[in-house]
Amino acid sequence: MDGDNTVVERLLTPAEVATIFRVDPKTVSRWARSGKLNALRTLGGHRRYPESEIRALLDQHQDRTAP
Repeated sequence: MDGDNTVVERLLTPAEVATIFRVDPKTVSRWARSGKLNALRTLGGHRRYPESEIRALLDQHQDRTAP
């Protein structure tokens, strides 16, 4: 694998995203259905969320709620 600089992004489960935002996992699924979150599907049909997108959304949320 000479020159292969592929970076594999970590994908978060709905439960992990829910913990980050302190909401119920069902809320995370609702956000994905409404288009608020970008969800990828596993072969088994489970939703996974790119960690970089979740962190960026969290940063935006914290910026808006900062005093």
